[in-house]
Amino acid sequence: MKAIIYREFRLLAREPLMWFCMLVAPLFCAAFFTTMMQEGLPENLPLGVVDMDNSSTSRSLQRNLSAFQMVEIVQDYPNVSEAREAMQRGDIYGFYLIPQGLQRKANRQEQPTVSFYMNYSFLVAGSLLYKDQRMMSELASGSAVRTALFARGATNAQAMAYIQPIVVDTHPTNNPWLNYNVYLSNTIIPGMLMLFIFMVTVYSLGMEIKRGTADELLRMAGDRIERVLLGKMATQLLIWMTIGTVIVVWLYGYLHFPCHCGMPVMWLVMLLFVLASQAMGIFMFSCLPTTRMGLSFASLWGVMSFSICGMSYPVMAMHPCLQGLSWLFPLRHYFLLYVNCALDGYPLLNAWPHVCALLLFVVAATLLSPRLKYALSHYAYQA
Repeated sequence: MKAIIYREFRLLAREPLMWFCMLVAPLFCAAFFTTMMQEGLPENLPLGVVDMDNSSTSRSLQRNLSAFQMVEIVQDYPNVSEAREAMQRGDIYGFYLIPQGLQRKANRQEQPTVSFYMNYSFLVAGSLLYKDQRMMSELASGSAVRTALFARGATNAQAMAYIQPIVVDTHPTNNPWLNYNVYLSNTIIPGMLMLFIFMVTVYSLGMEIKRGTADELLRMAGDRIERVLLGKMATQLLIWMTIGTVIVVWLYGYLHFPCHCGMPVMWLVMLLFVLASQAMGIFMFSCLPTTRMGLSFASLWGVMSFSICGMSYPVMAMHPCLQGLSWLFPLRHYFLLYVNCALDGYPLLNAWPHVCALLLFVVAATLLSPRLKYALSHYAYQA
């Protein structure tokens, strides 16, 4: 085992590409994603206005709309056509249309209609602008109704009870700042680490066949494949866990992301995740024991993980077949353990099925070890 570990360190030292994939690239991804979203929530999204009324009411609407944190009115367009062209060019993400006669119709209680348009090709920007424009429209509507009720002699309490009979008190839990950095980086960064683990694991096994050193490696291990895997993976595990520790400290120690379970628990979750990712890489190469096909399998499975882990679209809303398939992705279990422990503050054993699932990836890799041994001892490299 010592000889295999020393041999693996020597091989890594002679491979600049391996060091780049194991050290430089994961740390760069961690720094890149957290700094890209360091503002937390997008602000000052460019919005246009088409004011065809030019009244005190329409100007008040514009002032109130520009007071929203996520909205910045960059230009007042003379007509809808120019605003639409600006939105198609990407100058603005949407525009707010105030029709002619808004103030006159509102004073007569004739129900004027305001319109707002968003470019939903940019989902986040479109959703945020829709929310603020809709809220502004509802506030304007409520203000007009309150003015009419005051004119009829209603008190402020009576007017508010008529406008909003049920008051909604909203409390976003676990991420009350609605911080996109907290929401996304905690899954994207471990997901990128998992992708690199897949690729490096497959590549390191495939290069043994390419260089013709697999027989030598098996002789050093006494012809026992489990010793080969333990020696090679233990060396890489040390490096991966160093990176994993840096990520945990960076997210929860330096950036102070919510972590109600404490960093030691998240470090343990990271350890289980790295072991499962290494085991998945071994499984991939055992199924397709060629470097080209193994790397293709690893890249495909790694990229699919971001879609099926539940980070961007809830798994419970997917097709039942995809819900079952999601259990075959280590990132899915890491995501649920992160939510269970770091966000909700529950004990790790509260999500024991996902802990067991990560350990089962290791078991699955050992089941295919005879096939891997046969590939190392009999397969010849094919370009």
